[in-house]
Amino acid sequence: MITLLIQDTTQALQDTANAVNQALTQPAEELHFIDLLFKGGWVMVPLAFLAFLALVIFVERYLTIKKATKDESNLMVQIRQYIQSGNLEGAMAMLRNNNSPLSRMLQKGLKRIGRPIKDIEGAIENVGKLEVSKLEKNISILGIVAGIAPMLGFVGTIVGVITIFHQVSIKGAIEIGTISGGLYTKMITSATGLIIGIIAYVLYHILNIMVEKIILKMETDAIDFIDLLEEPSK
Repeated sequence: MITLLIQDTTQALQDTANAVNQALTQPAEELHFIDLLFKGGWVMVPLAFLAFLALVIFVERYLTIKKATKDESNLMVQIRQYIQSGNLEGAMAMLRNNNSPLSRMLQKGLKRIGRPIKDIEGAIENVGKLEVSKLEKNISILGIVAGIAPMLGFVGTIVGVITIFHQVSIKGAIEIGTISGGLYTKMITSATGLIIGIIAYVLYHILNIMVEKIILKMETDAIDFIDLLEEPSK
């Protein structure tokens, strides 16, 4: 009895060793990036949409914000010259031709000249807020993509794992090849979601930094403009 048990154990060990050796000697399946993406399953479709959406929003906002950050170093100098010479119409015409958030903000201030300084400050501030909101349009969507993409990828992996163990429960046997093969393909969704989320997060903060620089420039020039209007009364 003991002899038969030893023989069965030895045979089982030999079979296992032969299976391992066979697996090691077989050429590994070559993996291609595109093939991995297709193996991710249906979750890759919404992830691809999120990636496309983030890219479109970033390019559109980047070009818009970049246009708003054109060099206006001489704008306040020219405005000062026009106001000090009493040529408000010339200053207004120059601001219309400039067509930037700062110029539109200063136009509102020029239209309020003659009223109390507080009214002029309030008008400039309101226009400034409106211009900033235009610049920040859709940027928050990048933040949403940065949060949703990793979670969506993780959901895809969890659904894949559930499917694998459901198949195991039906077969009634655990096959390492089935589990490992199915699991690595389902992990693709998590990796893809994380990559998209990280990229969207970086792009989101790049745009925010650009907007913050514009806000600082607008606030600085608005203060200079108010000081310019107060100079004659000093």
